[in-house]
Amino acid sequence: MTALIVRSLSWRYSNRTVLHDVSFEIPHGAFAAILGRNGSGKSTLLRCIAGMVSIPHGTVFVDGQDIARTSPARRAGLVGYLPQFHEPVFPFSVEEVVLTGRAAQVLFTPSESDRAHARHAIEVVGIEHLRPRAYTELSGGERQLVMIARVLAQAPGTILLDEPLSHLDLCNQMHLLKLLRKLSEEGTTIVAVLHDPTLALTYCNRHIYLHEGSLRCAPDGAEADATFLSDIYNTRLRVIRSEGMPVVIAE
Repeated sequence: MTALIVRSLSWRYSNRTVLHDVSFEIPHGAFAAILGRNGSGKSTLLRCIAGMVSIPHGTVFVDGQDIARTSPARRAGLVGYLPQFHEPVFPFSVEEVVLTGRAAQVLFTPSESDRAHARHAIEVVGIEHLRPRAYTELSGGERQLVMIARVLAQAPGTILLDEPLSHLDLCNQMHLLKLLRKLSEEGTTIVAVLHDPTLALTYCNRHIYLHEGSLRCAPDGAEADATFLSDIYNTRLRVIRSEGMPVVIAE
């Protein structure tokens, strides 16, 4: 069954075309990576899917729902979105920040069910030790993990993550990628902007390549093709194998 359908999506900013006629589908439970150079349209694509910006040309369907025509409350049940940047405003505790992920479901005050969702998300991400601390006192990597827990507390069917590995050390990168893969295996659809093709090829089972705002397809499904990847990133790359897994290195 298809979780996400993007059809003929185009988007412009001022006089610059950011996305041009992008179309693809992602099945339920996939872990998809969006890859490409800086400025290729990755973040804009994610924001269009999340319904964060208007879509002048094309359509996006999430679980059969036209995202442009859904209410904010309904959209929150369909899609969880982690932006690339998030600045703290108030010194809320970590638990309070994660609880705001339930905002679309909270009418007046959080219920015990809402608090249970927040606690579970904190446990899943592995940040119980941060729960009483003020969000404003955390490091960049710790804040990133808190925001990921916030998205999980929302409990959407599809999770969109814009550079979720930023600010994370190597240990936490591996922990998060394994967690996201586990969530996808349990039925949640994950779409993440990633910059490391080796990690994307290792952990993700769908790969969306953008080049100057247009969708590019790997030749004959050969995702780890050095010539193709070199063209995508405009730099000479080699692909070697380590224990059967592709490793992309720059020459």
